[in-house]
Amino acid sequence: MDLTPLAAGLAMGLGAIGPGIGVGIAVNGAMNALGRNPDASGAIFVPYILGIALAEAIGIYSLVIGLLLIFVAQ
Repeated sequence: MDLTPLAAGLAMGLGAIGPGIGVGIAVNGAMNALGRNPDASGAIFVPYILGIALAEAIGIYSLVIGLLLIFVAQ
């Protein structure tokens, strides 16, 4: 029995959970910081966007690994 589709599904599914949680925590922290000090929006914006981009890159890596498992491992 070939377990490649199962492995690909797990790679993509579990790989999407981490970035989703990370982006949620980042948005929560940024909104709390802006709620406490609205004048600091310029100082918060750049690290916020950089952190979200790095978290989403992990999700893209898991997508690539899942697709490699589907199309190359056959």
